[in-house]
Amino acid sequence: MTTSFDFDTEEPLTSTGRPLTNATITVRVIKSFPYRNVKNLILQNYDLRSKTPKDLLLDCQQRISTEGAFRPFRSVQFDSLKVYTHAHGFKTINLVINFDHDEDWILDINDNEKKLYQYGIANETEISLFKWEDYVNFKANPEEKW
Repeated sequence: MTTSFDFDTEEPLTSTGRPLTNATITVRVIKSFPYRNVKNLILQNYDLRSKTPKDLLLDCQQRISTEGAFRPFRSVQFDSLKVYTHAHGFKTINLVINFDHDEDWILDINDNEKKLYQYGIANETEISLFKWEDYVNFKANPEEKW
């Protein structure tokens, strides 16, 4: 009898060594694109099979509003999520956000049916959390100030 799992115990990679119901993901909270103000929020034991992008946004907003380390980030109205990099994937040369894949790596926070794993998110995926208007403005003129 063969049993199908969503993780690999024989030859595990970090992305497949844990079940989708117990993943660790990094959310890159972006306060300012030009000044590269980014702080990582680590979510452990996160259930990618039952959580939607809206759930992820709300969970991040709750942590930002309660953890002292994120006090400077509370002035930003975060409204968008985008995959920065998948585990074992290529990283972008931009240190703030991945400009590629706008059509398929932006998570739809209004879709309450599609779960995070259906976006290709697995253990060790990095996701950017940001304000959409700031992203559009920075992408049009990616000038860094520091």
